Amino acid sequence: MDEAKRLEETTLCSSKGHHNAAAAWASAHLWLGLPTTILSTLVGAASFAQFAKQSPEIALAAGCISIAIAVLSGIITFLNPNKREAAHLAAAHAFDRLNNEARVFWSVDCWLEKSEVVLGAKLRDLIDRKADLNTKSPQIPRRAYERAKAGIDAGEADFKVDKVNQNSAQPTIFSPPQPAAIPRPITSA
Repeated sequence: MDEAKRLEETTLCSSKGHHNAAAAWASAHLWLGLPTTILSTLVGAASFAQFAKQSPEIALAAGCISIAIAVLSGIITFLNPNKREAAHLAAAHAFDRLNNEARVFWSVDCWLEKSEVVLGAKLRDLIDRKADLNTKSPQIPRRAYERAKAGIDAGEADFKVDKVNQNSAQPTIFSPPQPAAIPRPITSA
Protein backbone atom coordinates (compact mmCIF):
# COMPACT_ATOMS: atom_id res chain seq x y z
CA MET A 1 0.00 0.00 0.00
CA ASP A 2 2.92 2.35 0.72
CA GLU A 3 4.18 1.99 -2.84
CA ALA A 4 0.73 2.89 -4.18
CA LYS A 5 0.70 6.00 -1.96
CA ARG A 6 4.15 6.96 -3.28
CA LEU A 7 2.82 6.50 -6.80
CA GLU A 8 -0.16 8.71 -5.98
CA GLU A 9 2.14 11.40 -4.56
CA THR A 10 4.53 11.44 -7.53
CA THR A 11 1.74 11.44 -10.11
CA LEU A 12 0.10 14.35 -8.29
CA CYS A 13 3.35 16.36 -8.49
CA SER A 14 3.77 15.46 -12.15
CA SER A 15 0.19 16.32 -12.99
CA LYS A 16 0.30 19.70 -11.28
CA GLY A 17 3.73 20.43 -12.75
CA HIS A 18 2.47 19.72 -16.27
CA HIS A 19 -0.63 21.86 -15.64
CA ASN A 20 1.65 24.72 -14.55
CA ALA A 21 3.91 24.28 -17.58
CA ALA A 22 0.88 24.23 -19.91
CA ALA A 23 -0.40 27.46 -18.35
CA ALA A 24 3.01 29.10 -18.79
CA TRP A 25 3.14 28.12 -22.47
CA ALA A 26 -0.43 29.35 -23.02
CA SER A 27 0.60 32.66 -21.47
CA ALA A 28 3.74 32.81 -23.63
CA HIS A 29 1.64 32.19 -26.71
CA LEU A 30 -0.63 35.11 -25.82
CA TRP A 31 2.22 37.45 -24.86
CA LEU A 32 4.08 36.72 -28.08
CA GLY A 33 1.13 36.31 -30.42
CA LEU A 34 -0.91 39.37 -29.48
CA PRO A 35 1.89 41.93 -29.92
CA THR A 36 2.89 40.29 -33.20
CA THR A 37 -0.66 40.57 -34.51
CA ILE A 38 -1.09 44.16 -33.31
CA LEU A 39 2.28 45.27 -34.65
CA SER A 40 1.62 43.59 -38.00
CA THR A 41 -1.61 45.52 -38.28
CA LEU A 42 0.11 48.80 -37.43
CA VAL A 43 2.87 48.24 -39.97
CA GLY A 44 0.35 47.30 -42.63
CA ALA A 45 -1.64 50.45 -42.00
CA ALA A 46 1.46 52.67 -41.81
CA SER A 47 3.01 51.31 -45.00
CA PHE A 48 -0.04 52.07 -47.06
CA ALA A 49 -0.78 55.43 -45.57
CA GLN A 50 -0.28 58.39 -47.88
CA PHE A 51 1.56 60.43 -45.31
CA ALA A 52 4.23 57.76 -44.64
CA LYS A 53 6.07 59.08 -47.68
CA GLN A 54 5.89 62.59 -46.32
CA SER A 55 6.90 61.74 -42.75
CA PRO A 56 10.29 60.06 -42.17
CA GLU A 57 9.33 59.38 -38.53
CA ILE A 58 6.40 57.20 -39.59
CA ALA A 59 8.57 55.38 -42.12
CA LEU A 60 11.23 54.79 -39.40
CA ALA A 61 8.61 53.57 -36.92
CA ALA A 62 7.17 51.22 -39.56
CA GLY A 63 10.67 49.84 -40.22
CA CYS A 64 11.36 49.26 -36.50
CA ILE A 65 7.99 47.60 -36.03
CA SER A 66 8.67 45.39 -39.06
CA ILE A 67 11.90 44.20 -37.43
CA ALA A 68 10.05 43.52 -34.16
CA ILE A 69 7.45 41.50 -36.07
CA ALA A 70 10.14 39.42 -37.75
CA VAL A 71 11.81 38.73 -34.39
CA LEU A 72 8.55 37.87 -32.60
CA SER A 73 7.39 35.67 -35.47
CA GLY A 74 10.70 33.81 -35.38
CA ILE A 75 10.44 33.31 -31.62
CA ILE A 76 6.87 32.01 -31.92
CA THR A 77 7.89 29.62 -34.70
CA PHE A 78 10.95 28.39 -32.80
CA LEU A 79 9.31 27.97 -29.38
CA ASN A 80 5.93 26.79 -30.70
CA PRO A 81 4.14 27.55 -27.41
CA ASN A 82 0.82 26.09 -28.63
CA LYS A 83 2.38 22.69 -29.25
CA ARG A 84 4.22 22.75 -25.93
CA GLU A 85 1.06 23.73 -24.06
CA ALA A 86 -0.86 20.86 -25.69
CA ALA A 87 1.89 18.35 -24.84
CA HIS A 88 2.01 19.41 -21.17
CA LEU A 89 -1.78 19.43 -20.91
CA ALA A 90 -2.02 15.91 -22.38
CA ALA A 91 0.64 14.72 -19.92
CA ALA A 92 -1.15 16.44 -17.03
CA HIS A 93 -4.40 14.68 -17.88
CA ALA A 94 -2.66 11.31 -18.18
CA PHE A 95 -0.96 11.80 -14.80
CA ASP A 96 -4.33 12.91 -13.31
CA ARG A 97 -5.90 9.66 -14.45
CA LEU A 98 -3.04 7.55 -13.09
CA ASN A 99 -3.14 9.51 -9.83
CA ASN A 100 -6.84 8.75 -9.40
CA GLU A 101 -6.28 5.07 -10.19
CA ALA A 102 -3.45 4.86 -7.64
CA ARG A 103 -5.63 6.48 -4.96
CA VAL A 104 -8.51 4.08 -5.67
CA PHE A 105 -6.04 1.18 -5.63
CA TRP A 106 -4.75 1.85 -2.12
CA SER A 107 -7.98 3.21 -0.64
CA VAL A 108 -10.40 0.64 -2.09
CA ASP A 109 -8.77 -2.26 -3.95
CA CYS A 110 -6.28 -3.04 -1.18
CA TRP A 111 -9.16 -3.32 1.29
CA LEU A 112 -11.46 -5.40 -0.90
CA GLU A 113 -9.14 -7.74 -2.81
CA LYS A 114 -7.86 -10.71 -0.80
CA SER A 115 -5.31 -11.98 -3.30
CA GLU A 116 -1.88 -10.42 -2.93
CA VAL A 117 -1.03 -11.77 -6.38
CA VAL A 118 -3.88 -9.78 -7.95
CA LEU A 119 -2.97 -6.67 -5.95
CA GLY A 120 0.70 -7.05 -6.87
CA ALA A 121 -0.18 -7.30 -10.57
CA LYS A 122 -2.41 -4.21 -10.38
CA LEU A 123 0.31 -2.25 -8.60
CA ARG A 124 2.95 -3.37 -11.12
CA ASP A 125 0.67 -2.21 -13.96
CA LEU A 126 0.26 1.22 -12.33
CA ILE A 127 4.02 1.54 -11.83
CA ASP A 128 4.73 0.49 -15.43
CA ARG A 129 2.22 3.03 -16.74
CA LYS A 130 3.91 5.77 -14.70
CA ALA A 131 7.30 4.81 -16.14
CA ASP A 132 5.80 4.92 -19.63
CA LEU A 133 4.29 8.36 -18.98
CA ASN A 134 7.62 9.62 -17.66
CA THR A 135 9.35 8.61 -20.91
CA LYS A 136 6.68 10.01 -23.22
CA SER A 137 5.96 13.28 -21.41
CA PRO A 138 7.86 16.53 -21.92
CA GLN A 139 10.19 17.55 -19.12
CA ILE A 140 8.55 19.76 -16.52
CA PRO A 141 10.42 23.08 -16.19
CA ARG A 142 11.94 23.50 -12.72
CA ARG A 143 9.87 26.60 -11.99
CA ALA A 144 6.60 24.79 -12.86
CA TYR A 145 7.59 21.84 -10.66
CA GLU A 146 8.44 24.12 -7.72
CA ARG A 147 5.10 25.93 -8.09
CA ALA A 148 3.31 22.58 -8.19
CA LYS A 149 5.11 21.32 -5.08
CA ALA A 150 4.39 24.57 -3.21
CA GLY A 151 0.73 24.38 -4.20
CA ILE A 152 0.45 20.78 -3.03
CA ASP A 153 2.20 21.64 0.26
CA ALA A 154 -0.26 24.53 0.69
CA GLY A 155 -3.17 22.09 0.39
CA GLU A 156 -4.34 22.94 -3.14
CA ALA A 157 -4.76 19.23 -3.94
CA ASP A 158 -6.52 18.27 -0.70
CA PHE A 159 -10.10 17.06 -0.66
CA LYS A 160 -12.58 18.07 2.03
CA VAL A 161 -13.57 14.44 2.59
CA ASP A 162 -9.98 13.59 3.47
CA LYS A 163 -9.84 16.34 6.09
CA VAL A 164 -13.12 15.17 7.64
CA ASN A 165 -12.01 11.53 7.71
CA GLN A 166 -8.29 11.97 8.38
CA ASN A 167 -8.47 10.17 11.74
CA SER A 168 -10.45 7.24 10.35
CA ALA A 169 -8.61 3.98 9.70
CA GLN A 170 -11.33 2.87 7.29
CA PRO A 171 -11.29 3.76 3.59
CA THR A 172 -13.47 6.78 2.87
CA ILE A 173 -14.45 6.13 -0.75
CA PHE A 174 -17.04 3.46 -0.01
CA SER A 175 -19.15 2.22 2.88
CA PRO A 176 -17.13 -0.68 4.27
CA PRO A 177 -18.66 -4.07 5.06
CA GLN A 178 -18.74 -5.38 8.63
CA PRO A 179 -15.32 -4.86 10.29
CA ALA A 180 -14.62 -8.62 10.49
CA ALA A 181 -15.02 -8.93 6.70
CA ILE A 182 -12.46 -6.25 5.80
CA PRO A 183 -9.21 -7.86 4.63
CA ARG A 184 -5.97 -6.38 5.88
CA PRO A 185 -4.31 -4.08 3.33
CA ILE A 186 -1.00 -5.20 1.92
CA THR A 187 1.96 -3.17 3.10
CA SER A 188 4.41 -3.90 0.31
CA ALA A 189 4.35 -5.11 -3.28
